[in-house]
Amino acid sequence: MNEPSTVTYPTADILQRIEDKLDSNHKDVNQKLDKMSERLTNLEVGQAKLTEKVEGMDNRLKVVEGTQKNQVWALIVLLGGAIVTAGARFFFTTNP
Repeated sequence: MNEPSTVTYPTADILQRIEDKLDSNHKDVNQKLDKMSERLTNLEVGQAKLTEKVEGMDNRLKVVEGTQKNQVWALIVLLGGAIVTAGARFFFTTNP
């Protein structure tokens, strides 16, 4: 069997090394949290921009739909007028 190893460092030095390592880990965690926070902020800004664009596209689509409805009704009125005119000419024209 292996003999247990002995430590020849003073306890204060060992504790200092542990504290330094904990401080280093704490800094790393804080840096990563800062980066994650920045990325989350960027995602939120991107989402807001996309939402704004979608709302703009929705408004434009409503305008196009309204315009198309008006165009269909105008076409129906024109076709109706043309049919009435053609019918009137056919029935009310006198042929010699």
